[in-house]
Amino acid sequence: MTKGRMEAFSDGVIAIIITIMVLELRVPHGADLKALSLLWPKIVSYALSFLFLGIYWTNHHHLIQAVKYVSGGVLWANLHLLFWLSLVPFVTGWIGETHFAALPVAVYGLVMLLAGTAYFVLTRVLLRVHGSDSTLAHAVGRDFKGQVSLAIYAAAVILAFLQPIVSCALYLLVSIMWLVPDRRIERAMAR
Repeated sequence: MTKGRMEAFSDGVIAIIITIMVLELRVPHGADLKALSLLWPKIVSYALSFLFLGIYWTNHHHLIQAVKYVSGGVLWANLHLLFWLSLVPFVTGWIGETHFAALPVAVYGLVMLLAGTAYFVLTRVLLRVHGSDSTLAHAVGRDFKGQVSLAIYAAAVILAFLQPIVSCALYLLVSIMWLVPDRRIERAMAR
């Protein structure tokens, strides 16, 4: 089956997730900087999550551009990814509301870890469908950066119970690692 419907559906779901997230930001009750400064945890958590979702959207777009078709297994793997991404507004609100308390920061990281795992699974299912000689297989390779990201997320989840802010810094580090869309796919498709 063609990839167009899956790509359009995924784009729509991610757009809705971002919309839900921004709707959770409430207008300050005052007209001065002090009223705005009280919202800093929510604004920071929103910015981190927006970056996180934007990275998934761009890399998902690049990933799907490298495939020719999808199977039922690919559709389910994609839904698995979208499930974890759909929890981002909840955990974003929770860490913002609790001013980055340990358990919410750990759960936020767990959602990131599971979304990363789901993306890894989606990639592997796509590789199985397209074969080891496909453009995608040549582009993705061993996916060292993806595996390192999962390890950092796992460490940050555990660390959240000791130093939640350090965990948040690690989440940001992973986002920075992925800020530039996966150029391996662009290079492989240009060949």
